Amino acid sequence: MPAKLALWLGSQLLISFLGLSSSASLLRRLREYTQQLQEKSDPSLGLSSGPGAMVLPKEGWLEQPLDPFNASDRRAFLQRYWVNDQYWTGQDGPVFLHLGGEGSLGPGSVMKGHPAALAPALGALVIGLEHRFYGLSVPAGSLDMAQLRFLSSRHALADMASAHLALSRLFNVSSSSPWICFGGSYAGSLAAWARLKFPHLIFASVASSAPLRAVLDFSEYNNVVSKSLINTAIGGSPECWTAASSAFAEVERRLRAGEATQAALREELDVCGSLSRVEDQAELLEALQALVAGAVQYNGQAGLPLSVRQLCGLLTGPSNHSRTAPYRGLRRAVQIVMRSLGQRCLSASRAETVAHLRDTDPQGSGVGDRQWWYQTCTEFGFYVTCEGPGCPFSQLPALPSQLGLCEQVFGLSVSSVAQAVAQTNSYYGGQTLRATQVLFINGDADPWHVLSITKSLGPSESALLIPNASHCLDMSPEKPSDSPSLRLARQKIFQQLQTWLRLAKERLVRVGA
Repeated sequence: MPAKLALWLGSQLLISFLGLSSSASLLRRLREYTQQLQEKSDPSLGLSSGPGAMVLPKEGWLEQPLDPFNASDRRAFLQRYWVNDQYWTGQDGPVFLHLGGEGSLGPGSVMKGHPAALAPALGALVIGLEHRFYGLSVPAGSLDMAQLRFLSSRHALADMASAHLALSRLFNVSSSSPWICFGGSYAGSLAAWARLKFPHLIFASVASSAPLRAVLDFSEYNNVVSKSLINTAIGGSPECWTAASSAFAEVERRLRAGEATQAALREELDVCGSLSRVEDQAELLEALQALVAGAVQYNGQAGLPLSVRQLCGLLTGPSNHSRTAPYRGLRRAVQIVMRSLGQRCLSASRAETVAHLRDTDPQGSGVGDRQWWYQTCTEFGFYVTCEGPGCPFSQLPALPSQLGLCEQVFGLSVSSVAQAVAQTNSYYGGQTLRATQVLFINGDADPWHVLSITKSLGPSESALLIPNASHCLDMSPEKPSDSPSLRLARQKIFQQLQTWLRLAKERLVRVGA
């Protein structure tokens, strides 16, 4: 691995290991950790430029307006991008634009998974554009409310449009070259919205695991987690669901049992602080819920500390016949994940969470926790809750507790958050998005697929639902262990791109005629 890249990966891993003070950020940590391990271990992390030679993709910076909707505001920031031009056929070749989301966007964005894997066969220029306020694309100054008002999906799309113009000039891209957007998760939504709002710039989009519908109370998330814990195809079972439910019930029983039992629980689960306050108990239960959900959301992805099969094995092991046996399995799962993330203990302090999210220093914001929480409060919601008998977890924390963070951290009322969620759906269309030439890809084991489009609405609004696939699994590098359904989905993605590029050429011929 090139020394410069090793240093970059080391710094990113260090960032992901620090500041795990918000239990709600555990899923984000797992995602970052998994992606970084994949990049670190991927032999294709450098680009071949001849026998024995490996080179890094080009890193560049664009000067972007801080407020793209106010021409009189001259303030600017630097936005990072990556370029892989190894397979580009030239000026008229297609451009694959990989949009960044709520985290750092590294060189792997243009070197591995799609769109990079599709570039050689289609002669594409691959560009990765980091999202404003994340990674190294953070405007100068603090992350106070005066600055964060320039952070939204609409600002990100404006950056995309500006980058389209600047990069076309910089790389001498022909005006006839079709630009195709790619993105996963929130960035998948951005890819779809880029085609919706800028069809004259973006010819088509591939949106993986894109949550298009903003929602305040996201109880549907745990409905999918529950089904996945039962799904034998990925290592679940009815016994696993029952064991998970028993483990959480045991944690709640011990939390209610008095100070001595709480102290023992704190030691057994390696919790950093006291568990005497109800709000801290809710933080612990949320962190444990995120740990189990992470095994489902990222199941089958290289580098994940625990898969569904491994988690269920711990919860329902051969010796797990006593009432407390599933709890001991959950305890072991906590140890495995925390050791993988390099954490000494599991934070369960509401005060620490609030303090962490209130930190306006960009260097202290972890992998973007404050920024992303701000976007949930001002655009998306996405607050995961456990409601009804079908959910195996605790019903703490409840929705008011999560919405309370918007008030405590940003001074935003519950009504303003609810209004923001409604406005997002009104502006983009939610799951009734009417954008043509967008391919939506989801896995039915991914809790986020319920907010996306999973059925084709016509030849120009296509959708693939991959059986037993997890979040953004189609974007991961290919592995020998990939399921036949995942391989077939990747073939269909390639065929769809071929169709779009053929259509682009036909339109160009008609215009020329």
